[in-house]
Amino acid sequence: MNKCLRRQGTFLEKRSLDPQKLLMKTIINIPIDKIKPDVAGVLKTQGVPPPPGPPPPGRVTSLYHSAEELFLKLAAPTAIMAEVTIPQFTEIFKGNGLNEPDTPLEKIFPRASQLALFAFTLGPEVCLEIEEQLNTHNFALGYMLDAVSSYSTDKGAGAAQNIFLEHLTSTGQADASTRALLYSPGYCGWHISGQQKLFEYLKPEEIGIHLNKSFLMTPLKSISGVLVAGDKRIHRFKNSYTFCVHCPSKNCRERIAQNP
Repeated sequence: MNKCLRRQGTFLEKRSLDPQKLLMKTIINIPIDKIKPDVAGVLKTQGVPPPPGPPPPGRVTSLYHSAEELFLKLAAPTAIMAEVTIPQFTEIFKGNGLNEPDTPLEKIFPRASQLALFAFTLGPEVCLEIEEQLNTHNFALGYMLDAVSSYSTDKGAGAAQNIFLEHLTSTGQADASTRALLYSPGYCGWHISGQQKLFEYLKPEEIGIHLNKSFLMTPLKSISGVLVAGDKRIHRFKNSYTFCVHCPSKNCRERIAQNP
């Protein structure tokens, strides 16, 4: 039985799997510097304006650096990816039949050149440390570590996008017009229960990610979804869907803007 090889931040040798399910599955140990947080970015998520705004109080900066030190000590960023065909993802996307009747992703992925399921986690140690800080009433440090970890989890998704695109480019499957962007269950009309079918295909339990009955992942600082690669124009859509009004983050706008 072939073992899944590992290499720092690159795609690895393909391993043999059921061809009816997965074309390729790869475990990737993402270097910590690819997801390292930065003080301005983390504090921005907490409502502190970035430069050239006024600098945050010294005690806030000190708290950030304490949280960052813990994060760099405990985080173990790992991802798993598996290429799928458009017909395969069509079945995955259907999930439990609870998606919104009209979603941007259902219009985007059929126009993709390549698709890959993926999941990323920082590992359990960071989450356990957040709980420990909160349980011992170190609320400020606990909340700051939570913010640092959430920020870096988002960066993990960005790292995965880059790794997938680099793989496609190096194998002649992408050019300068290709963009690879992430779409996750729970956003853009893709119901959170879609995690179930995604997990059945990808099996991220191999890197320690599990689903609970509410379709939420543990460790908590994890993210999953589908990487959609194709001409950059396929990712452009107006956020005029009914569910866009209730979206708390509108991260799609930022992702599209970062990949013009």
